[in-house]
Amino acid sequence: VQLVESGGGLVQAGGSLRLSCAASGFTLDDYAIGWFRQAPGKGREGLSCISSSDGRAFYTGSVKDRFTISGDKTKNTVYLQLNSLKPEDTAVYYCVRGIDCIAAMSTRATDYDKWGPGTQVTVSS
Repeated sequence: VQLVESGGGLVQAGGSLRLSCAASGFTLDDYAIGWFRQAPGKGREGLSCISSSDGRAFYTGSVKDRFTISGDKTKNTVYLQLNSLKPEDTAVYYCVRGIDCIAAMSTRATDYDKWGPGTQVTVSS
């Protein structure tokens, strides 16, 4: 079972990135996939989740109008589109597997059983 993030990079404020979370060893039909980020010296921030049962998307308030989560079950991959990026979005972004979106958007590592190595997003002003 593995999750691998990609798509991070350096972008100017106002720019966009699309992050990918490739899942292997399980299917998106069985688990919710969430994203969280962690900036240096700060705690985890749960950002978004896509439900396995009905594909519903959930967002935290700070990113709701700027980030979009989607899933491609044929590729077993979840995407997080980041738009209108701000310097404060700079962080390492991780995808996680949870039994549901309450778990997958938690800030407690014990609430999800798998996460990837992360991908760095840096937004310059």
